[in-house]
Amino acid sequence: MSASESLPELQTTIERLFKAGAEAQNDPAAMPAFLALREALEKGEVRSASPDASSPTGWRVNAWVKQGILLGFRLGALEEMPGAGLSFVDKHTYPVRHFGAGDGVRVVPGGSSIRSGAYLARSVVCMPPMYVNAGAYVDEGTMVDSHALVGSCAQIGKRVHLSAAAQIGGVLEPVNAGPVVIEDDVLVGGNCGVYEGTIVRKGAVLAAGTILTRGTPVYNLVSGEVLRATDELPLMVPENAVVVPGSRAVTKGKGHEWGLSLYAAVIVKYRDDKTSLSTTLEDLLR
Repeated sequence: MSASESLPELQTTIERLFKAGAEAQNDPAAMPAFLALREALEKGEVRSASPDASSPTGWRVNAWVKQGILLGFRLGALEEMPGAGLSFVDKHTYPVRHFGAGDGVRVVPGGSSIRSGAYLARSVVCMPPMYVNAGAYVDEGTMVDSHALVGSCAQIGKRVHLSAAAQIGGVLEPVNAGPVVIEDDVLVGGNCGVYEGTIVRKGAVLAAGTILTRGTPVYNLVSGEVLRATDELPLMVPENAVVVPGSRAVTKGKGHEWGLSLYAAVIVKYRDDKTSLSTTLEDLLR
């Protein structure tokens, strides 16, 4: 049976075990099913969220995969994990991933960590110290710079640059919640934070210090509209949008009396040749 043919069976088993709750720990099928899922995640054969043109967001959440990741925590026992003379204690089901030269992934020395159950494609570059959590998907040509985080189940596209100290939030529960998605060719500037299922479309640029959450309004100076998440849809940054941190005045109450302003994300333009030229220096580092 091929890997693709076995996935429906694996999904059925994971869903059954997750529904069983604590009783799953006594099921002899539990650990083999989790290990099969973890291997499939690391090979990129399954993802916690997948592109889906029929979805309003363009993405489909694979809740059973997230159920399987959570199952791994339930099945795991604490064990000591030695590393470079330091002491670590974690669930034995999620050890640190190890890469060989044949994997084509650059993990530069200096304290980075990629957890088991994460997928890193060939030509991904990891600059120390950085961290990729279980369930994350990082596609080819992407750079994860120093002090950057790729949270659990986050989806990172091709040729993305996560600049120093960029934080891409993760999500495991609820299992039907969409993860943060950073699509192809996005530049995430230093000290940016993208959280709570936000989707950043292809080619967008987030200037240093931009923060995007489910509750963050994005003011589009080009179109004159305000982009917000809804009860059904996450915040979505348009393709090729250039987003910078800004502020909006408080217009009533004490905030107005005191002359206060609140943080706001602002689309000031859309990416052009000049904007693209400013990002080509990354190629020299690969």
